[in-house]
Amino acid sequence: MGKLKQASLVFAGLAGGILISLQFSAMADKDVRTNLPIEELRTFAEVFNAIKQGYVEPIEDKKLITHAISGMLSNLDPHSSYLDADAFKDLQVGTQGEFGGLGIEVGMEDGLVKVISPIEDTPAYRAGIKAGDLIFKLDDKMVKGMTLSDAVKRMRGKPKTQIKLSILRKGEAKPIEITLTREVIKVQSVKSKLVEEGYGYLRITQFQDNTAPSVVKHLRDLYQAGTLKGLVLDLRNDPGGLLNAAIGVSAAFLPPKALVTSTDGRVADAKHQYFVQPEDYLRGTREDFIKNLPLEALKVPMVVLINGGSASASEIVAGALQDHKRAVIMGTTSFGKGSVQTVIPLPGATAIKLTTARYFTPSGRSIQAKGIVPDIVVEETPNGASATRLREADLENHLEDNRDEAKTPEAAPQPKTAQPKKPGSNKDGEEDDFEPLGRELASKKDYQLNQALNLLKGLQIMQGK
Repeated sequence: MGKLKQASLVFAGLAGGILISLQFSAMADKDVRTNLPIEELRTFAEVFNAIKQGYVEPIEDKKLITHAISGMLSNLDPHSSYLDADAFKDLQVGTQGEFGGLGIEVGMEDGLVKVISPIEDTPAYRAGIKAGDLIFKLDDKMVKGMTLSDAVKRMRGKPKTQIKLSILRKGEAKPIEITLTREVIKVQSVKSKLVEEGYGYLRITQFQDNTAPSVVKHLRDLYQAGTLKGLVLDLRNDPGGLLNAAIGVSAAFLPPKALVTSTDGRVADAKHQYFVQPEDYLRGTREDFIKNLPLEALKVPMVVLINGGSASASEIVAGALQDHKRAVIMGTTSFGKGSVQTVIPLPGATAIKLTTARYFTPSGRSIQAKGIVPDIVVEETPNGASATRLREADLENHLEDNRDEAKTPEAAPQPKTAQPKKPGSNKDGEEDDFEPLGRELASKKDYQLNQALNLLKGLQIMQGK
């Protein structure tokens, strides 16, 4: 299969399956001008004129200009893009955790729509849509020949209306047809559970406006059940979200003024350090939710679970907790999206989403195209198997890290590998029945979660190869 032509899009209207570190910028209002490439612009004008005069069908000027802008951005890197009025509105609504659609993060591969991941608690998730599924038909319309944007628009629709997806799935001899009912997607970004007495489980599915305050609330609820001996923070398959939300979540586990992340770009606004302080994690005049945090949360032993689906804001949090030695990072290497996108509003309620910086962990390690390497590598199943996942480094035109590694203050940690448990029977003579992260919250069949709990309990799970 070819590489995905574009970063995953949530077809419900969210701007990216790998959500942006959102920053609305006044950059467009600044009086900054560069010398225009006159010869190249003349060529552009000639092409524009040739299309207007000679193309087989008449085309509106606005459509041509819009396509030119879109192509100019999409060819920079996988995360820069033009947002029309609908996409811009959906982006703003989506970061608040509510939007319309089916709930699938998708990309385009070999002319087909490829499922990156179904979003939890959505029609697609409940219907059993799987990562890696290839959608070749929408109702009775073949996907081949459509752009990803066209396919996304077809999959959108009013709540309570239906659409039939025809799917090719690896391991299945025949195509699968699934009829889904569209609905307003309300993503609950934080979930928690007391998995055992004294051991809490906290899962973040996306980083939204209300995520960090919700984390504090869930921690309070967990501590109401008694003192925690350990906590598992699950960031697996979390595609990211808002930068301030990542800082706010980090603030729930790190001391005040601790450095969470830094960004570096060409313009002054892109060079910044973000700390555990209200001005970096609060938006607007909201009350400081960290004041409601149980003090014990700053010291409880922690394991953070990550995998190849953990991206963007997830990687900021995991990298910060790893560098400050606040938690043990367990799982598999994360996605590797270490770039910041700035949303620049344009006339006509449109905008562009432009990559303006790379971000780094507190010690100066780059995340871009590398990801967060876990302290302890634990695959998804006991026999050492994990799902094959697309990563940032696989995306066409992805950014490389341009920072001199020799200047990095601290080298990336070398992971230890937990010895895979051989499949067979357990001590009670029952057949092993472990599975990857599934549909049940904190499932007893979740192998990585069990290994995290074992580590928190002080059990010996690590053995060198």
